[in-house]
Amino acid sequence: MKRRDFLASVLALAVTAGEAQAANKQRAKKAGTSAGSDKKNKNKTTASKSSSRKTSTRRDKRTSRAVAPASASVSGDQSVIDHPVQGTSASRLPAVKALEIPSEWRTCEIVTLVKLPAGTQGPAKLWLPLPMNQDSLYQRVLSHTWQGNTLSAGMRRLPDGDLEILTCEWRDATDASFRLVSQVATADRQFDVSRRSAAPDRDDILRKNLQSSSLIPAEGLVQQLADRIVGRIKDPVAQVKAIYDWVIDNSVYDPGLLGCGTGDVNKQLSSGRYGGRSADINGLFVALCRGSGIPARCSYGLRTGPSSLFPSLGLTGEDATQAFHVRAEFYIPGYGWVGVDPSDVRRAITLDNLSEHEPRLASLRRVLFGVWEMNWVALNTGNDVRIPSLSESPAFIFEPRLYIDGKKLGPQRTLAAPYYRISARPIRA
Repeated sequence: MKRRDFLASVLALAVTAGEAQAANKQRAKKAGTSAGSDKKNKNKTTASKSSSRKTSTRRDKRTSRAVAPASASVSGDQSVIDHPVQGTSASRLPAVKALEIPSEWRTCEIVTLVKLPAGTQGPAKLWLPLPMNQDSLYQRVLSHTWQGNTLSAGMRRLPDGDLEILTCEWRDATDASFRLVSQVATADRQFDVSRRSAAPDRDDILRKNLQSSSLIPAEGLVQQLADRIVGRIKDPVAQVKAIYDWVIDNSVYDPGLLGCGTGDVNKQLSSGRYGGRSADINGLFVALCRGSGIPARCSYGLRTGPSSLFPSLGLTGEDATQAFHVRAEFYIPGYGWVGVDPSDVRRAITLDNLSEHEPRLASLRRVLFGVWEMNWVALNTGNDVRIPSLSESPAFIFEPRLYIDGKKLGPQRTLAAPYYRISARPIRA
């Protein structure tokens, strides 16, 4: 019998017992009235009435434990889970509550300007990742507009991690230019352990986020390390918290690395040196969760505003060209996907010179387990992305990718003449 059916049966049984008790009392009352009108059998009736009263008392004592909450009514608007019978296992569970839509939203405008390096010749094609196209409780895409001297431009959706890409083509890259304006609304994302979401994610998505990818393993060394970290902990939320704390305590943030790092967790495991940038640290967290049998994934995005937590965790101006940042999520049945960011804890320690024993650091560790400050826009969660018409399958993608005459240009930060600039600024909703 399913647990919900069992609880419903307990409630129905309690109500039935209450009705039976009421019927017994009514019969006892009628018997007393009849005895009072029959004077010839007064003594016999009095004895019978006394016996009935004793029997009823014994019956009440036997049924009192089940009848006590019988005043609760049963209807389609009053579920057993939300209004459980006191004393049942349902009364000891956190109530199932619908997810609440945030009331405070901020809107930002992201502008991407593309200008190919002078002297560039030949046909050109640009792949530009866009903010995640699926609306959620913490992010909504409001609009995309663009203009430029392209031969063609259009949006394409790929199945990998809700990935949406804008593609642009030029017949000749000489003087090629393009401008994209995206407006996105965000609300801070929080995790409430007292709430349980009733809607599970799709099985194929959960299976995918338990498997290894080219840079994020789920077996072998990472599984052995995860077993040592988790130990005998049985509660899945406590297991993830142990992994989160271990990653913070054992990784190092390296501001000298380019971009978000390589995200190569295999290399970290084989060398025993953990850390790097956000793709490395949060990628390690994701791998350890998968090694423990907990679905997890990286979320690739862009910082779009200042932080209310620490200056290093947000923009200090409007220039977001180098503001790409990777976050992480894990999945627990009943709670859904929960956002975390151990990398930003390590970043604040390094860039804001926090002491390991400083109270502000302890507070930040608590906050970033379950909270995403949405001065950041999610682009996608894809790994080993398969892009049509390209021979390569990048391990992840969030920066623009430019191909000249079929050959990919190196990352913008390695070029003498950068070919794109990104700015982000808040606007009124």
